[in-house]
Amino acid sequence: MSSNDIFEMDSVTETEEMEGDTEVGMIDEEVVYPEEFLPTYHSIKEGATVTKALLAEFNDKPDSLFFNDGTRRIDFILVYEDEDKKDFEKRHTFQRRKRRREYFEASLMQMGMELEATKSVIDDKLFFVKIHMPWDVLCTYAEVLHIKLPIQPNDLSSRPSPWRYLSCITKHFYPSEELIGKETEFFTAPFEKDRLDYFYVKDKDIFFTPAMRSRMAYYILSRAPYEIRGNIKKFGITKLLDGGVYKAAYPLHDCRFNVKSKEEGCPNERFLLYEEWAHPKSFYKMQPLDLIRKYYGEKIGIYFAWLGFYTIMLTLAAVVGLGCFIYGYKTQETSTWSKEVCDPEIGGKIVMCPQCDRECKYWRLNSTCEASKKLCIFDNYGTLVFAVFMSIWVTLFLEFWKRYQAELEYEWDTVEFLEQEQQPRPEYEAKCIYERKNPVTGVKEKVPYTACGRCVRVSIGIGTVLFWILLIVASIVAITVYRLAAFFAFSARLRAQDLKELEPLKEYVTPQMATSVTASLISFVVIMILNILYERVAIWITDFELPRTKTDYENSLTLKMFLFQFVNYYSSCFYIAFAKGKAVGYPGQPVYLLGKYRNEECDPGGCLIELTTQLSIIMGGKAIWNNIQEVLLPWVKNLIFRHCTSVHSEKVIPRWEQDYQLQPVSKLGLFYEYLEMVIQFGFVTLFVASFPLAPVLALVNNLFEIRVDAWKITTQFRRVVPEKAQDIGAWQPILQGIAILAVATN
Repeated sequence: MSSNDIFEMDSVTETEEMEGDTEVGMIDEEVVYPEEFLPTYHSIKEGATVTKALLAEFNDKPDSLFFNDGTRRIDFILVYEDEDKKDFEKRHTFQRRKRRREYFEASLMQMGMELEATKSVIDDKLFFVKIHMPWDVLCTYAEVLHIKLPIQPNDLSSRPSPWRYLSCITKHFYPSEELIGKETEFFTAPFEKDRLDYFYVKDKDIFFTPAMRSRMAYYILSRAPYEIRGNIKKFGITKLLDGGVYKAAYPLHDCRFNVKSKEEGCPNERFLLYEEWAHPKSFYKMQPLDLIRKYYGEKIGIYFAWLGFYTIMLTLAAVVGLGCFIYGYKTQETSTWSKEVCDPEIGGKIVMCPQCDRECKYWRLNSTCEASKKLCIFDNYGTLVFAVFMSIWVTLFLEFWKRYQAELEYEWDTVEFLEQEQQPRPEYEAKCIYERKNPVTGVKEKVPYTACGRCVRVSIGIGTVLFWILLIVASIVAITVYRLAAFFAFSARLRAQDLKELEPLKEYVTPQMATSVTASLISFVVIMILNILYERVAIWITDFELPRTKTDYENSLTLKMFLFQFVNYYSSCFYIAFAKGKAVGYPGQPVYLLGKYRNEECDPGGCLIELTTQLSIIMGGKAIWNNIQEVLLPWVKNLIFRHCTSVHSEKVIPRWEQDYQLQPVSKLGLFYEYLEMVIQFGFVTLFVASFPLAPVLALVNNLFEIRVDAWKITTQFRRVVPEKAQDIGAWQPILQGIAILAVATN
C-alpha cells in the first residue's frame, strides 16, 4: 500500500516522526479546497512567521464557558503537552510536533477563528487552547453546511393528543415540564448570509446553538493545514491527534452533571438530562428526546428514539413469551410426550441404540425422563402460537418504526436532509485528482479514483470480507469436530461413573448437555476473539474504499461489520437448529464425519433444548461482556484519574479541565450500541421458538441499557461533536433483512 493510501485515521509512531524524510499520511498532490468548502481558507507561505495563540491565566471561574473577557464563547477545546519540557533525547520529535501545532493554530486564526491558551491548573505540562468563532465566521460556515435556522415562529395549531384526557396520570411518566419546557417551534430555511434580514435573529449570541457552533468549529478543524512542504499540504485535527501533537479535542459540556452552573444565563442542559433521563430514579419516565437532540445532535437523538421504541414494542412480545413459558411449565407433567417417556411400561421398555461406537451401551428411553419434562417447557403447543405471533410482531415493529421515524423527521426538521448538507470527508477531498462529468447534473467534478480504480477497491474489500467469513465457517467446523470428540469422551465417562457428587443434578448431566454447554462456551470465546481482530480489518478496508461522506463511510463499515457479526453470532445457532441430527444414518450404519467421528445426534426429543442452551450462554455472556466494556471500564478509568489528581482537589478546576478528565468518545461513535441491539433483535426474532423467554430477557436488558447508555454519555464521556441524521442509516435495511429471515425460520 502506498503512502497515498494512509488516511487521517492512521496513527503516526514516534519512530516515524523521528525520520525527517519519511512522509507518513502525506498527500502527493496539492490539496486545493474549492471556495464552497473553505471560504475563509488562506494559506500561510512557507517560511513565514506564524501568529501564536494569546496566553492567558485562569480567572478562577470554574463554570465559565467563555474567554477571560467573559464575552467570547468557547466553541471548542484543544489540549497539548508543552514540548519544551520533554526529554532531551526526543527533542527533535517534540520540536517537530511543536512546529506543526503552531502552524495549525496560525492556520485557524487565518481562517477567522480566535484562540486563547491557558495553562493547566493540575499539570504544568498541559495547555488548553480555547477556540471561538466570531459572528461573521459562523454565518459563513452556516451557509457552507446548509444549516437550517428559524425564519419565524410556527403559528399553525397542532392536532391535540388523544391521550390529553389522561394527562393527570401520564404526566408522571414524562420528564418534569417545569424543568424541561416545550421548545418553541419555528419555520426554518437553510441559512444564507446575504439574506440575514429574513431570519429570526433576536440575539446574535444565542442565534446559533452551542451544538451548531461546535459542529462548524469541527468542520474547520478537520480541514485546516498543519504543514506545507512545497506543494504538499498536510491537514486535519484527526492526524494531529493520532500523531500525538494534541492530546484531545472536544466541545465543552455546559455544566457539571450533578451540580447546576453558577454562571448567569447557563441553560444547564447537561444537569437537566442527568436529573430527568440518566439518573436511576427516572427509569420509569419517557425520554426527553427533544433535549437529547438539541444537546447531542440528531444522530444520538435518533438512536435513543429507536432504542426506546424497540423497548416499548418488546413489552407485548415479552408478555406473550412469558405466557407461553408459564403454559409449558404448568403442562410439563401432563404432556403426552413426557408421560410416555417416563412411563415404565412405555419408555422403560424401549431400548435405544448406543450413541457412540465403543464405550457406549444400550440404554432405555425413560432414562431421559427429567430432560424430556424440561424440554416440554419450551417445546409445546404454546410455542407454535408464539412463533406465529413473533412473525407478525416483527413486521408490525418495522412498519410502526417507519411511521414514528417520519414523525421525528418532521419535528426535527430533517425531512429535506439533502446530500449537499453532508460535506465530503477531508480524506476524500484530499484525494480528488481525477476529473469526471457528473452523470446526474452534467457538471464537471473531481473524484479520487477512476471507475476502474473504484472497482479494484470494492473488489479487494469484498474479497477480504469473504475470507473472514470463511474463517468463521472453519471455526464452526472445528467446534463441530470438538462436539463429536467431546460427546464420545463424555459418553464414556458419565456412563461409567455413578456421579454421586452431582446427585441433585444427576438427571440433567447427560453427554448431550455436557457437550452442548462446553461447546457453547468455546463458541462464545471464539466469537469475541474474532470480533476484536475483524474490527481492525473492517476499518482498514473501509478507509481503503474511500467513501465520499461520513454517512457513506459509516454505512459501508456497518454493512461489513454486520455481515461478519451475523455469521459469527448466528452460525452455530443455525447449525443446531437446522443441520445437527439431520444426517445420522440408521442403526448399524451411522454417518461419519471425516471418516473418523460419528455424526452427533440430538436428544430423543430434538435439538431444541441445545439451541436454548446456546442462546442463553451467548445472550447472557454478550450482555455481561458489553456492560463490562461500556460501563465498568470507563467508570474505573475516571475513578483512577480522579484519585491520581485528588492531591490538587483544593484548587479550583476550570470547566475545560474537568471535561478533559472524562473519557474520549469512540471513533466509531454509536456503531457498537446499534450492533449490540440489532444482534439482540436477531436472537429475539430468529430463534424465539426455542427460547420464549428471549423477549423477556431483552426487555429487562433494554430497560437498563437505555439508562446505562444515558448515564455513560452524560457523566463518563466528553461531549460528542453533534451530527445531523435523518434516520438510523444502514441499520434499517439490516433490520428488514432479519425480519424476512425471522418469518422463514419461525
